[in-house]
Amino acid sequence: MVQEDGAAEDRVAEEAGVAQEHDAADTAQERAAPAAGQASVSRTDADWCFVHAADLHLDTPFSGIARLDPELAATLQRASLEAFEALIELTLERDAAALLLAGDIYDGAQRGVRAQLLLHRELTRLADAGIRTCLAYGNHDPLDGWSAIDAWPQLVTEFGPDEPDAVEVVRDGELLAVVTGVSYARRDEHRNLAVRFERTGARVPHIGLLHANVGSNPDHAPYAPCSVDDLRRGGMDYWALGHIHQRQIVLDGGDGGPWAVYPGNLQGRSPKPSERGSKGASVVHVRDGRIVEVEHVALDRARFDEVRITIDATYDLPAVHRALAEAGRDVAATAEGRVLVLRGVVDGSGPVHADLVRPDTAEDLLEQLRAEAPADPPTAWTGLSMRTRPERDPADVAAAEGLLSDLAVVVAGAAARPEAWSEGPTQAAAAAQVDLEVDTELIDRAAALAAAELDRQEP
Repeated sequence: MVQEDGAAEDRVAEEAGVAQEHDAADTAQERAAPAAGQASVSRTDADWCFVHAADLHLDTPFSGIARLDPELAATLQRASLEAFEALIELTLERDAAALLLAGDIYDGAQRGVRAQLLLHRELTRLADAGIRTCLAYGNHDPLDGWSAIDAWPQLVTEFGPDEPDAVEVVRDGELLAVVTGVSYARRDEHRNLAVRFERTGARVPHIGLLHANVGSNPDHAPYAPCSVDDLRRGGMDYWALGHIHQRQIVLDGGDGGPWAVYPGNLQGRSPKPSERGSKGASVVHVRDGRIVEVEHVALDRARFDEVRITIDATYDLPAVHRALAEAGRDVAATAEGRVLVLRGVVDGSGPVHADLVRPDTAEDLLEQLRAEAPADPPTAWTGLSMRTRPERDPADVAAAEGLLSDLAVVVAGAAARPEAWSEGPTQAAAAAQVDLEVDTELIDRAAALAAAELDRQEP
């Protein structure tokens, strides 16, 4: 069920002695329709746009960083709210017809008061400007969570659970688009919701608003899982997706098919790969009734990134420090004046490994980097990981290369008789025409090397 509430205005009228009836289930359809006696007119002869954002995670506490640097955590917590304010300004500046928010608007089901008040205030601004907002909630902010808001302004549509509902985007009596959306009733939504979307009879762009894991992305939980083919068959012209924090165009509208876009999250949250770099929203341009362009606009107020250097035989401790500091400055130059949060990684092999693994070396280097970090833009180093290894003896390298060569012979030979692998190592060795004693030794040595490599790569 779509919830679109004008109860705040109703209460004002009631206080003035005017009784009004309000049916939230019918409100979206009533307000989307033109005045009585007028027909909706599809606007296909002019350009317009809408804004698509997702995974706002408003008021994220950054509790991990708070234990190390409370001041930085407070700055980052404000960044999520400031990025949302920038999103509203973008929507107003572009004179967008609608703002679509594809789930995880809040960071948790308890929905912080500060975030709720901000959301209500800013969406009221859009409604006052005649801009519709559509909300679909995800696994972080399902509908069974706490909400302090019992009345949304007009032109704000809050989609219900289970079955998708549709709402029209109308401007000046002209029908621009139909938005169909659905929210999570509870956090653990593992049903395929995409297959429940249907196209209406209106001959305008149809937009699906959905928080989902498309294509079983292994880096994210399988909430509302669906396939790319499900999206192709769904009857939508544009899928406004949420859940995956890395910006991604899943489908680009080619061959008359739909667009499917993850705009990425609005504000980065950690140095992990999907959280790094520019974050923001997508401005979707429509011309002659067709999606013609999806434009990324950076709105983040803080950036996360990782710098990595690889040592060799020429490095000493001062060289490691200089390389890290220089790499940090290079990243800062691309942050466009934003707060920059960095994590450093040192890998490779060389004599300096012995110095780097001494007690307190990493912590002392980190403190030095923090002390020297530039103030403009503000740069904060939050961690430094040592993944180096001792310099390798040339004889060991030659032995390892010989082992790899022998293993390649085993694999290539047995590939000609794949059934041999199911018969055990003796038959596999025979299939590769490798002496069993040699093969056993190779397996033992390979296992030892593999174990050592896993230990080395462990963060």
